[in-house]
Amino acid sequence: APSRRTRRRLAMGDVFHTSDLCEALEPEVEEGNHEYKRHLVSPSAARFQELVTQLQYRLHEGANEALYELGVEDDGEIVGLDEDDLEESCKTLARMADALDADTTLVAERLVKDGKRARTMLCRKRLDNTSHKEVRITTVGNVDSGKSTILGVLTKGGLDNGRGLARSSVFKFKHEVESGRSSAVSQQVLGFATDGSITNYASADVRETHSLRWSEIVTKSSKVIHFSDLCGHEKYLKTTMHGMTASLPDFAMLVVDSNRGGVVGMTKEHLSIMLGLKVPFFVVLTKVDFASKENRDATFEAVMQMLKRPGVHKMPIVIKNEQDVLSCCKTIAEGTITPVFHTSCVTGEGMDLIRLFLNHVPTRRVFDVSEESHGMVHLDDSFTVQGIGTVVSGVVLSGRIANQQQMLLGPDGNGAFVSVTVKGIQNKRVPVDNVHGGQTASFAIKAKKGHVTKQDIRKGMVLVDPNRNPRATWRFTAEVLILVHPTTLKVGYSPVLHCVTVRQAASICEIAGGDKEVLRTGDRALVTFEWCHRPEFLECGARIIFCEGR
Repeated sequence: APSRRTRRRLAMGDVFHTSDLCEALEPEVEEGNHEYKRHLVSPSAARFQELVTQLQYRLHEGANEALYELGVEDDGEIVGLDEDDLEESCKTLARMADALDADTTLVAERLVKDGKRARTMLCRKRLDNTSHKEVRITTVGNVDSGKSTILGVLTKGGLDNGRGLARSSVFKFKHEVESGRSSAVSQQVLGFATDGSITNYASADVRETHSLRWSEIVTKSSKVIHFSDLCGHEKYLKTTMHGMTASLPDFAMLVVDSNRGGVVGMTKEHLSIMLGLKVPFFVVLTKVDFASKENRDATFEAVMQMLKRPGVHKMPIVIKNEQDVLSCCKTIAEGTITPVFHTSCVTGEGMDLIRLFLNHVPTRRVFDVSEESHGMVHLDDSFTVQGIGTVVSGVVLSGRIANQQQMLLGPDGNGAFVSVTVKGIQNKRVPVDNVHGGQTASFAIKAKKGHVTKQDIRKGMVLVDPNRNPRATWRFTAEVLILVHPTTLKVGYSPVLHCVTVRQAASICEIAGGDKEVLRTGDRALVTFEWCHRPEFLECGARIIFCEGR
């Protein structure tokens, strides 16, 4: 992680290259999943049990993942090990991991003085297909910046031909293939096995004729990256905002076209949405093989200025090697740093670094999965399956939901909830017996009285445990900060509000806090809203974002 001196340097406006950090790691901390070890040579039986317990704690802290630095003192000094001691330490770590049903993988190796070496090792638990680690990432950026193309290369393998080959596997509709532009939210998954290998394909350089199904990918994976490919065109901004709030992303990938010579189009609007939702993000500069040097340099400078401007104030870190990736993975969840990748989907430049980053990036959100926390799902989609009936899907926000469990579905247009039974559950299209907070799942439901059809369900409804005693509200009060607005906001103004999967116009009824009758850019106040069409289910503390209804 960057030192205090480095952070001060960054605050003054420098672009940060993390290659120098190889010789000066931050001191080890007791919390987290990062452990330093001088060596692990021939420990006694008692000491070995202590080390296993310590690894178990680090795996718990990192949601079944831990990073071990071999040849590093607790104060961060990299002293290195000779060949024999290094190999013996790796074997000891592998025995420790095997005792906890985990695997070890070499991530990076550093050369230090006197020919000694230090290694970074990844320990990852072996998980079954119902308990994989899930990280959700949304892709944002201006139209034609290459968002769908980079997802096609990452999830399907092979390289793009420069004429839309990779993106065609990501699009959902025929008109998207014809125009080359996304108009709807597309979901893709990228799986990693316990040894860090990608389970979607055998080789990243070869595009396979027949792609694996989601169920096959998830079954072989201990970690799954769930991508939401959002729209870049201005007329689909509402769809993009809904995708950002409904998917509850851990991180966002901001894609910028290097050939534009600057930051153009909807890039700044998408950046404002990420800042408003407090979603950490990383930047991917695409088409570096096609762009001229002048355009590449101009785009890079514009991105640096955008990240360091007031209101954004991020630390841009240019990724050049594996050590840069590992340094960023440790602290990206804090939202202070912003990794910047240079990539080409045609030549493959920079793609291996992105894959390594995705393999090690941690989960950010913490969900309550205890039995005492009653289950709740914000519904994002619904459909009818022949022979099954009505199926709804969304992200489980808290608690656990099992087959045959009684739940409440609502609110409807009158604010009422109906009792339903969960008849089946799938997680990433894999049938499971139960799901918990933080997982994306679909549920086959059946009403206890009457019928529930696809037409009865809309985005914004919830599937919730009856013990929560849910109720819909017409009015609510929120603390509002105006990020950008060309004029003023006053009582009677009706923006479109986005809160998780809820998307509806709401009218400002009251502005509290001093003598303010209008709100301008930068103002903060307590505002009372009233829904314009129907009551909605909201929870205290939920984050909302709103924009004009155009």
